[in-house]
Amino acid sequence: MNYKLSNHNYKLSNHNGKLDSIIRLNDRTFIPFDPANRDYQQYLAWLAEGNTPLPADPIPEPEPLTPQQKLEAAGLTVEELRELLGL
Repeated sequence: MNYKLSNHNYKLSNHNGKLDSIIRLNDRTFIPFDPANRDYQQYLAWLAEGNTPLPADPIPEPEPLTPQQKLEAAGLTVEELRELLGL
């Protein structure tokens, strides 16, 4: 396979806050960080030529939990919390 490589032919990809693959932009192929993978070897050669991939998209901040959600995550009810606090 022959690709015309430009300075932004690749983009880093992350899922769940972890850099996990590279996206080849011209065909949207996900390339794993695997030295045995031919596409990954081409990516490394492209890097060695002085190219830089686009950065991964920023990971959005999670929505803050409401007080009720915090209690539920802790497995508590309002009454149980009051009892623990001696209220």
